[in-house]
Amino acid sequence: MKRLLLSAFAVSVFALAGIAVWVHAGPPSEVSATYLGVERQLADLESHTVDIPGFQVAYLEGGTGEPLLLIHGMGANKDEWNRVAYHLTSHHRVIAIDLPGFGDSDKPAGGQYYTPDQVRYLSDIIEALGLDKVHLGGNSMGGRIAAAYAAQYPDRVESLWLLAPSGVMSAQPSEVIKRLQRGEQLPLVASNREELDESLKLTTQQPPYYPDPVKDAFAESAAENYRLHSRIMAELNQEAATQPLERIAAGLSVPTRIVWGQEDKLFHHSSAEVLHNLIDGSSVFLVPDTGHLPMMEAPAEVAEDYQAFRASFGERS
Repeated sequence: MKRLLLSAFAVSVFALAGIAVWVHAGPPSEVSATYLGVERQLADLESHTVDIPGFQVAYLEGGTGEPLLLIHGMGANKDEWNRVAYHLTSHHRVIAIDLPGFGDSDKPAGGQYYTPDQVRYLSDIIEALGLDKVHLGGNSMGGRIAAAYAAQYPDRVESLWLLAPSGVMSAQPSEVIKRLQRGEQLPLVASNREELDESLKLTTQQPPYYPDPVKDAFAESAAENYRLHSRIMAELNQEAATQPLERIAAGLSVPTRIVWGQEDKLFHHSSAEVLHNLIDGSSVFLVPDTGHLPMMEAPAEVAEDYQAFRASFGERS
C-alpha cells in the first residue's frame, strides 16, 4: 500500500513538472489559449459572440444579478478583466466585451473606431444582448467610451466605474507625457515582444504575471494588429485634443466610482480629482503602489472597493 501511494505521488509530481515545463516552453498560441481558459474558468466566465451591424463581437459572460458591462483599454481585450471578475461574478452578471477592432471581434482595417463610433457599437451590443439598463465600467480608452455612452444615454446607465479613463487634458502631466514632450519614442502600441515588455513597464507598477509563452502570444497578436491599433491611437489622441474627457463628463449625474493608480505613469492620478469635480455623484479611490491597470495589478482590492461602491447607493449584491 505504501509503495502504491509513493508511486501515485511520483506520477503526480512528474505530471505537474511536465505541465510546468509545457506552460513555460510550449507553443505560445496553445499555452496562451489554455492559460487564459483557466483564468476564465476560475472567474466563472464563458466565451460567446453576438452580431451587430457590420461586426461579430466576442465577449465573456458569467455570474448572476444586474449586468456589469466592462470595456477594455487601447490594444487590450476582454481578458484584462479576468482577474477582477474572479471576485465579482459571485455578486454580478459580468459581461466583458471585445470592442470592434480589438481582441476576437471583427477588426476591418478600414473600419471607423473614433469614440462616437464605439459608442454606437456599444449601444448595438447592449441592444443585441437584450439588456435594458447596465452598470458600465471601462479602463483607459474603455473608460472614455463608457463615459461618452453615459452622456449620450443617461437613462440606460445605472452606474459608472471609470478606471483611469483616457482623455483628461487638464490634469498634471504624467511621466509618459513628459517623456513624449521631450521627443522620446515610447512603445505605447507594441509591435514585438521587446516593445510589449517595455509597454508593460510604462503602464504598470506591479506587472501582472504571465508565463513567457503567453507573453509571446500577446506580442504576436500585437504585431498582427500594430498598424490598425497605431492608427486608432493616433485618431483618439487627435480626438481628445478637441473633445477632452472633461467636456464629455461635464453634466454627468450618475453614481460613479473613479479608480486611479497612484503610480500611473501614463495618465497622472490628478485626473481623478478633475473628473470628480465634474461628475455629480462621483467618488474617488486612489490605489497605492499601482499603475494604469488597477483591475489587473490589484484585483482583490479593486473588486472590494467596487462592492462597497455598489452598496453605497443601496444596491443589494
